[in-house]
Amino acid sequence: MNRILIVEDETEMVDLLTQTLSELGYECETASNGAAGLRKARGCDLILADVMMPVMNGFTMVETLRAGGSRIPVIYLTAKDTTKDVVRGLELGADDYLVKPFVLDELIARVRATLRRAADTSQIVKWNDITLDRTNRLARRSGAELFLSATEFLLLDCFMCHPEVVLSRSLLLEKVWRDEGYRAENIVETYVTYLRRKTEAYGASRIIHTVRGSGYVLALSEPES
Repeated sequence: MNRILIVEDETEMVDLLTQTLSELGYECETASNGAAGLRKARGCDLILADVMMPVMNGFTMVETLRAGGSRIPVIYLTAKDTTKDVVRGLELGADDYLVKPFVLDELIARVRATLRRAADTSQIVKWNDITLDRTNRLARRSGAELFLSATEFLLLDCFMCHPEVVLSRSLLLEKVWRDEGYRAENIVETYVTYLRRKTEAYGASRIIHTVRGSGYVLALSEPES
């Protein structure tokens, strides 16, 4: 049974989410602000978090989680719907973003998709100077931890399972996001950018290259055009 932590200060929303998810077989835990959410996060499989909350907001909570090395998947549920807010939430380490008011069926679909992406029973994958520990969801390059979100981890894992092979946008949508259809059109490009930023930290060379008109490839050098 997956354990979902609902971090939300609106009582009616908490009751609705708890009832809906419990009826689907999920074990629900609740917290009314980000600080309480941090205390209850250990052992959770997924966090649903509001952004605007007292004591500690959702952005700060997720930033603190990621800084501490936690890779628990997070879906924001919030009325803050500007592109700036969405981008900030994703860059801080959230895995998805759902704007209020939302349709419960869409929430359920996103919960299931996020949990599917986070579930992996394999162990160690290595390519060049990168190592993925799937059991503990750790990624390292040249020994330095990369601190990837759950979605970034799965995207890198997909590339490492197919090194030197050009992967199309549609294939990545299918493998990483299960191509649920409600995804933003540029979701692949956005996460490739995030992944490059982290794998190229401290001057490391680029390993994820764009192949114009075809997709992306994991390689030590840029393929010839």
